[in-house]
Amino acid sequence: MDKKKIKLLFIGLVAGLVNGLFGSGGGTIVVPALVFLMGVDDYKAHATAISIILPLSIISTIVYFTNDSIPFNIVVPVTIGGVFGSFIGAKLLNKIPINILRKIFGSIIIYTAIRMIWK
Repeated sequence: MDKKKIKLLFIGLVAGLVNGLFGSGGGTIVVPALVFLMGVDDYKAHATAISIILPLSIISTIVYFTNDSIPFNIVVPVTIGGVFGSFIGAKLLNKIPINILRKIFGSIIIYTAIRMIWK
């Protein structure tokens, strides 16, 4: 197996681990890893991360569901809003310049990290 495939498998392993532990991983792990470690174009990295989230989330959902950890009264309305937001975001992705996209993405990650540390 070549080094590129090993790197990609490792990125997937870390993203899956983070997704299972924290409910996140597609964007926070995959996007920076693909852009900075693999040299993937930002737009393609974001699109790839979105496509990776589905299988990661299905596996995590099965585990959480079997442990009766999912509050469906919260899941349903957030999912409905998320479907509309995802459609709009996917349509806007290629219209946002990369430098702005990186600033928005980085700001959200930093803001979230700070909130979690000081909450």
